[in-house]
Amino acid sequence: MLQISNAVSLADWEIEIHAIRAQGAGGQNVNKVSSAVHLRFDIRRSSLPAFYKERLLALSDQRISKDGVIVIKAQSHRTQDKNRDDALERLRELILSAVRTDKARRPTKPSRAARQRRMDSKTKRAQTKSLRGRVV
Repeated sequence: MLQISNAVSLADWEIEIHAIRAQGAGGQNVNKVSSAVHLRFDIRRSSLPAFYKERLLALSDQRISKDGVIVIKAQSHRTQDKNRDDALERLRELILSAVRTDKARRPTKPSRAARQRRMDSKTKRAQTKSLRGRVV
């Protein structure tokens, strides 16, 4: 079972995990051992709340197919268990990032004193540069 938050969790039957051979340069074991993990998660069939499903389907992430299936491939570790844990953690982070709401930005403007300091520094810099000119 994958715990997403205090109230939301995913059952094992909702997540398909298959072991595959890792890509990349060959080594002693790379062509013989299936250490990479391929994770598939169907958003529409899952037991996630409707709000989570809507937000996930609205994401423009290349890991989410048009059918609403999340596909994650983990092959950075040497062992299958670590790759499996990595894939599950990446799925958890993807779901959490979809439902996270950012704080609204309130537009601000610089104070009058800050604008004055900026103009003074520009004037001082211009005077310094003008002194570098040719002496007549």
